[in-house]
This record gives sequence, C-alpha cells and structure tokens, in this order.
Amino acid sequence: MDEHSAANGDDTGADGPADGKALRRGWTTGACATAAARAACEALFTGRFPDPVTVTLPGGQTPAFALAWTETGEGWAAAGVVKDAGDDPDVTHGALVRARVWRAGSGEGVVFRAGEGVGTVTRPGLPVPVGEPAINPVPRAMIRQAVGEAAALAGQPADVVVEVSVENGEALARRTMNPRLGILGGLSILGTTGIVVPYSCAAWIASIQRGVDVARAAGLTHVAACTGDTSEKAVVARYGLPDHALLDMGDFVGGTLKYLRRHPVPRLTLCGGFAKFGKLARGLMDLHSKRNSVDLDWLADRLAELGAGPEVVAAARTANTAAQVLGIAAESGLPLADRVAALAQDAALAVLEGAPVSVEVLVTDRQGNIVGEAGWRGPH
Repeated sequence: MDEHSAANGDDTGADGPADGKALRRGWTTGACATAAARAACEALFTGRFPDPVTVTLPGGQTPAFALAWTETGEGWAAAGVVKDAGDDPDVTHGALVRARVWRAGSGEGVVFRAGEGVGTVTRPGLPVPVGEPAINPVPRAMIRQAVGEAAALAGQPADVVVEVSVENGEALARRTMNPRLGILGGLSILGTTGIVVPYSCAAWIASIQRGVDVARAAGLTHVAACTGDTSEKAVVARYGLPDHALLDMGDFVGGTLKYLRRHPVPRLTLCGGFAKFGKLARGLMDLHSKRNSVDLDWLADRLAELGAGPEVVAAARTANTAAQVLGIAAESGLPLADRVAALAQDAALAVLEGAPVSVEVLVTDRQGNIVGEAGWRGPH
C-alpha cells in the first residue's frame, strides 16, 4: 500500500464510505517530492521559485502543486509541498514533503539523499538496494525528469543532489509496514503513478508483495498472513515470529496467495477472525465486508453437517452475527471453527495450485483466542 498504515485494522474489516459518493483522488509522496525538487532546482538555477510548480506524472498528467515552504542558502535551495491524499485513509495526508538541492560533481547526475523523516533500506528484497534512501524507483525517475527539465531551461547540467525529507516522518513511519520491512529512520517515498486512488486495493497488495520479497530475501521459511492486529498477536504469541515474517494481509487473501504461488515460502500460517475466514472457507478471496458478506445460512449448514439438531441449526440461521453462530456452536460442543479452518485451508491450497507452500489455518474469536485450526498441509 502506498502510504497506508499497517497492522492497525481489526479482524472484521474496514468499511469505505457507504453513501456512494465519488472519492477524491490525491497525490503520492513521490509526486509531492518531485514537485518540491523541481521548484527547489529552479530556485537553485534561477533564484526564483515557481509557485505553483507543475510536474509530469508517469501517465502524462501535469498537475500543479502550491508551495507551502521555501528556503535558500549559500549554494542550495529548498521547497516543500503539503501532501493531499484526497479521501484516502493515508498516514501521510497533510505531511510536509520537502526537497533540498545543491550542485553535485560534474557528471554525477541526480544523487539522492535521505533527509529527516525519510528512511534508509537495511534489508534486501526491496526495489531499492540496502544502504540507499527509501525513495522508490518510479519517484526517482520522476525526480530525475523534473530536475532535468529545470536544468535544461536554465542551460545547466543536471548534476544535483536531492535530499528528500518528510516532516514528522519518523513518527509516521511507525504506523506503516516500514519497520518490519527493514526501512529505518522514516517513511518511504512511494508511488507508481503519482496518484493516490482512495481505498486502493493495488496499493495494499503491493505492500504485501514487498513483505513476501523481504521475507524471502532474508531466507525465512515461515511467514504468517493475518487479517488484522488481533489475529497477528495470536500468531506472534504462538510462534514468536519476527516482524518481517508477518504479512499484513487485511482482506486481500487472494492477492497474498497468488503472489506466494509465484514467490513461494515453505510454510504459511493464515490467521484471521471467524467471520472473515468463514468467507475464505466459501472460496471467496476478498474478505471485505462491503464486497462479501457473512453467510449465516452457510454456517448453519456446516453445523448441520457436524450433527447439530434442528433447533441449533435454526438458531444459527436467525443469528445476528457470525460471532453469535460461533457461540451457538461452542454451547453445543460442535467444532465449527475447526470446520471453517479446514475449508479455508482447502480454498487456499486451491489458489496455490501445488506451489511448494505448506499451509496451516488458525481461526480467532474477537478476543484473539485461537478457536479453530487446520494443521499443516501441502508439499512440505
């Protein structure tokens, strides 16, 4: 996920706006850093800050950004843009993204530096090498293009050091996946299009994929994909896995499994709430409450298969929530959560299509207790 927070959801799913109104798009940190760098470069070369400053995004769009902050000194210039994430629940919304520039050595091109609030990569597996500022490849390309344009207008060589910083970035980064991915000291400068799409599935899935990449590069043989903070804590309590073995899967079990099919890790623990994994057990790969609802009749049918009497089955069909059905099963001494875990495991293995990944499934209640499980199955 571009700048979404990580592991702070629950196991029932976060709901988007229910009123049907169109959501306003915003700009990635990469687009904001590009605008700040372009403005700072023009000031370095000409002594004047363009305000607003226009940049070109990878898709050809040319948005204009207002400058929120400028500063100059002997041989350097700096500018800042306030990030507007639109209607996306983005931890960096409202953050001041700054770029400070000065001349590099002849022929060096654009040199990137991590300023305050921008992280440094410390683990392999990410698209940026270890030791480099956590400025992803597309933002780097956008900044190089913007610097090149500013330099060409001024008739100057595009040999510039660009130091990107984000106000309060180190604190904001604690609410993202960065610490467990080995990005230390601040945020990543992200974005593949420059545009933030509200509630973007693609952004979240991209974050999951980077988590798999880091785990594989570290040689881990066991990862856990969890639907929320409650289930993640349950896995950590059982296995004591390190942070970089934990995948904040959220509702995107399908995207997680498809990536692991192509980039396998030997052992995968899937852990999630009873309601969400009741959907996975039905073969659904998107667990969001707005897109796929709990099917109480289906749960009641599973109780019947386990030997529940007509009164118990009827009570399940008329229950208000999946949690209530779980309670009915417990009172009847029927292992409904184990049955859900086994069927969820079947669904997961079907998506993995024989990839060398052994899967176990753990089902939790709302308090984070493991109430059902399906033991390891798969090639290993």
